[in-house]
Amino acid sequence: MSISSEHKPLGKQVTGSLHTLPPIVELNVGGEMYTTTLSTLKKHPGSKLAEMFTGQHKLRTDSKGRFFIDRPGTYFKYILEYLRSNQVPTQCIQDVYKEALFYDIEPLIKQLEDSPQIFGERVARKQFLARVPNYSENIELMIRIARAEAVASRYSSVIVCVVRTEEDAAKCQDALNSLDMDKKSVVKFGPWKAAPKIYDLLDCIQMDVKDKGYEISLQAHVAEKGFRSKSQDFFYTVQFTWW
Repeated sequence: MSISSEHKPLGKQVTGSLHTLPPIVELNVGGEMYTTTLSTLKKHPGSKLAEMFTGQHKLRTDSKGRFFIDRPGTYFKYILEYLRSNQVPTQCIQDVYKEALFYDIEPLIKQLEDSPQIFGERVARKQFLARVPNYSENIELMIRIARAEAVASRYSSVIVCVVRTEEDAAKCQDALNSLDMDKKSVVKFGPWKAAPKIYDLLDCIQMDVKDKGYEISLQAHVAEKGFRSKSQDFFYTVQFTWW
């Protein structure tokens, strides 16, 4: 029994050749619909996007016959604007950068990497955090501790010790040893050899934890009885709010 055109199956794959791909192309990018020219999509021959439309690759189509790309459609308009007029986006920079990397549009990638947002993240902040031992692991450890203490609670707190030098690290450990049986789980960040100060790292901690979807606040730790006050400046309380 034949299948009528009204019941064409979704997700059909088609292999186009150079003479069958139309000059005007309709696209479904993650549910967002676009219409452009084949020459626009192939503007940068070495890109992954151009390779998709050389006619040598299998392309999925949706129920309307539009070529389907399983990527966030919201940011594809910025990709098209660049291909059409060399216009570099000035908004959603981080997200457009991810899409430019996926489509491997080298000229756009390089121009976005020169933007303050990407340059600051890649060259300044990421390079700094690479010099903070176990930074990513400690962020995950903070979250695990906070989640473990969140049972039947609106808030949970994690104490962090942020030390920039080896001398400060020794003072931090000395203060922790003074707690004896009251010692809490403390996540230590540092030391590091780079220009940023302690408050710069605290900003990074807040930024990266919030980027994971958590609501947090950070303040200087209030010393408890038995805690050596001369070292308490290194300690901060990160409070997670759950509801």
